Amino acid sequence: MGSFLIYFLIITIIPIWASLRVNGAYKKYSNVPNSTGTTGYEVARRILDSNGLYDVQIEETRGFLSDHYDPRAKVVRLSSANYHGHSIAALAVAAHECGHAIQDQEDYAFLRLRSSLVPVASFGSNTSWILIIIGFMFQMANLALLGIIFMAVAVLFQVVTLPVEFNASSRALNQVVSLGIIRNDEERGARSVLNAAALTYVAAAAVALLELLRFVLMFVGMNNDD
Repeated sequence: MGSFLIYFLIITIIPIWASLRVNGAYKKYSNVPNSTGTTGYEVARRILDSNGLYDVQIEETRGFLSDHYDPRAKVVRLSSANYHGHSIAALAVAAHECGHAIQDQEDYAFLRLRSSLVPVASFGSNTSWILIIIGFMFQMANLALLGIIFMAVAVLFQVVTLPVEFNASSRALNQVVSLGIIRNDEERGARSVLNAAALTYVAAAAVALLELLRFVLMFVGMNNDD
């Protein structure tokens, strides 16, 4: 019971800690205006145009940190605060999403792999728990194993997401520096926002891996009991 409580606390605390880090960094640097006075939209447009991505559109979207790049529609979507904002945080987030657009243009391998995993991972994450729970409850090993395989695909998606996100952040920093969008003393702030955001993906992958490992061990234990 004690070990399960510790495990539960770990998988609960990790994502909460990551969320607090990203919210703290974003809040801090959303109050720091960038020296050029450019909005997130203007930063995104400049980065896209400088890389020949004139056909990629930029749209405002609702929600807090709902920013993302849609590779199917070829659209960078920025939350209102970052679309209109002049802060270091807005600049960093906008540049990061443009990093994904550049990845798409260059046919970045991990982005392609992640995109190919989306339908299977989505199905796996929604179905795996049902199969695993039923399999363990009724001692149906094959059903439990199928659920674990589906979960493994969903976990693989989480793991593949890590290099995609880190690479997009690296591209973002390179772009804002090379284009003279930020000064040297502003680079630290932009990096802090991007690193904090990356922690959420690391935390999600870590929790997913721990859950997968737990079910694998339970499956092995069930078979040993037989």
